[in-house]
Amino acid sequence: MNTRGIINTSAVATGAQATGVVEGSMVTLAIDGRVVTARPGATVLETCREAGVHIPTLCHDPRLEPYGACRLCIVEIEGMRGYPTSCTTVVAQDMAVTTTSETLRALRSDLVELLLSDHKVECLTCEASGGCGLQDLAYEFGIETSRFEGAKHVSEVDDPNPLIARDPAKCISCGRCVRICDEVQGCHVWGHTKRGFDALPDTPSSVSLLDAGCEFCGQCVSTCPTGALTDRVGRFRGRRWEVTWTETTCGYCGVGCAIEFATKGGQIVGARAPLDKGPNYGNLCAKGRYGWSFAQHPDRLTTPLVRRDGELTPATWDEALSLVAQKLAAIRDEHTGSAVAGLASAKCTNEENYLFQKLLRAGIGTHNIDHCARL
Repeated sequence: MNTRGIINTSAVATGAQATGVVEGSMVTLAIDGRVVTARPGATVLETCREAGVHIPTLCHDPRLEPYGACRLCIVEIEGMRGYPTSCTTVVAQDMAVTTTSETLRALRSDLVELLLSDHKVECLTCEASGGCGLQDLAYEFGIETSRFEGAKHVSEVDDPNPLIARDPAKCISCGRCVRICDEVQGCHVWGHTKRGFDALPDTPSSVSLLDAGCEFCGQCVSTCPTGALTDRVGRFRGRRWEVTWTETTCGYCGVGCAIEFATKGGQIVGARAPLDKGPNYGNLCAKGRYGWSFAQHPDRLTTPLVRRDGELTPATWDEALSLVAQKLAAIRDEHTGSAVAGLASAKCTNEENYLFQKLLRAGIGTHNIDHCARL
């Protein structure tokens, strides 16, 4: 996770001492007349957000390197020409930053209108409605319709994959899908194609994601600020304001990724990862993001089953565990522990797998232990 923007805001420069950081290692600057301290190397945007100062963005994601494509995070900096992007500008000692003014608001509003001029506005049925960055900014600047007219991109993508829906007519060319696929996943599935108005993120030769080597981790969906990339599995199953998000730990392996499940009517309809929680900090693999249908599958076992008179019948956990213990002990006593083998699960934590091998080695007396490292 990018930690350059971890700062301590204060009304005075001596606030650096309160954090236990050597005062000389901190950078002091003014943001809208308020003095704050930041670590060297932090960007103006990171410093402002840590200080609670709102700056609109569309191309920024804390998991990615600064990009400056959307230009919405422009600010005024004393002594600097033009309007630099705060996401790519590093803080400097005694820097004076202005984040809001009539000029900045007008420039940002024009940028949002330009994006809307080439955007398919179907908020009533868009899966991103309620969580769309462009929609939020249109509301923030009070934009109902765009003054700018011209050609528009069309939604003509034939991609039959079962997990990720693509709609280029809603793309704003922020590049976040390209960057997260390159910088975080290292898959390079997405890339900038063509030139000028026709330039949009796309797969090589515009092939489907199934043919492009996509791992279907959903990282591109997680970072997309609009409805250009959305999850098919949760489509039309719950709007953003209709679902309840519950934070838990992913149960697919022993890494212990933080994950949040969206539920509606007692059913899971989606998954995401919080950006501020480790060890994954917003990232999920394909199984974590999309492999949750087993939780509500009709064939899922919800109670232990014990075979009685040749038939599997429901039993309590005490009954099932006692029966397993009796059978294993009987095999060990009759044929020695080497007649028993154990296969651990990759879905268990490291601690649980340690206890499992301890049970097999110390309790039963066998070294016939293996581990399924495939999920």
